[in-house]
Amino acid sequence: MQPFTVKLSGLASAGAELEWTAGPAFFESFGNPDILDACVKVRARVVPHGLTTDVECSIEGSVTVPCDRCLEALKLPVETGFSEVYTPEGDELDLSQDVYDYVCTSLPLQRVHEEGQCNQETVKYLSNNNI
Repeated sequence: MQPFTVKLSGLASAGAELEWTAGPAFFESFGNPDILDACVKVRARVVPHGLTTDVECSIEGSVTVPCDRCLEALKLPVETGFSEVYTPEGDELDLSQDVYDYVCTSLPLQRVHEEGQCNQETVKYLSNNNI
């Protein structure tokens, strides 16, 4: 799993710019069988303010999921982000859950290939009402 943990004690008061990459192992660690592959860049600006910490995060890349129609791999773009104020309980701030949640909620509810791009054998089977 990729580290999405920020050590707060080492940060300057002006904050820090951090960058990570989330791959398939990151999503596997959450037990998500729907994400077959992933290459997602995560950029975060972290600014500590004593008891609170401001985080601005941008997330861009792509994930591969099964198509809802033909079950073949479907690569989807991801472009999302968040801005949060955290009250960390210790010296570290773990952004893993937030990164995971924002990627997953940015995906469309219906995940299908564009017209004509699905596996034709599967489409033929479905169109014959043989299920």
